[in-house]
Amino acid sequence: MQHTPSLTFRFAAPHDADAIRMIEFEAGQRFVSVGMTGIADAPPMELELVRRKIDAQQIIVAVKADETCVGFVMFEPQPARFYVQELDVLSSHAGQRIGAALIEQVAQLARAQQITQLILSTFREVPWNAPYYRRLGFRDIEEADLDAALIARRDAHIARGLDESKRVFMRRDLA
Repeated sequence: MQHTPSLTFRFAAPHDADAIRMIEFEAGQRFVSVGMTGIADAPPMELELVRRKIDAQQIIVAVKADETCVGFVMFEPQPARFYVQELDVLSSHAGQRIGAALIEQVAQLARAQQITQLILSTFREVPWNAPYYRRLGFRDIEEADLDAALIARRDAHIARGLDESKRVFMRRDLA
């Protein structure tokens, strides 16, 4: 993993689980500002899920020199791609390109495994969602181009109560 002057990026360790859940919850509070209180009111991920993802080495954290976690990215390897499930950075550390660096960590890991693309699903209009990911090189996937796995994921989102009409799947090809 990579080191910057003030941050280190590494796979999450079991002792990071509570910090990851706290970061996710705190990041969700931003959605109040765009009228999406349901997301802000949602509880953090289940601890058992976070532990499973840590054990599978599917969470990368950004940590300060004192080992304080300030952000994380959670992903799922799939055939020929990595699906980015969650990217959160503490609001106190926003604007420092930590999210971009975390995405780049996943991209490097994918390239090392001959994986050719990153995929994610996010809100179209929320400034720190689709517009942000477009700046990181992601492009919208048209509805007609969704494969069976992405359609199944969209259906699971709908079953969980997400309004998929406000969401978009995005893809970043890796050179």
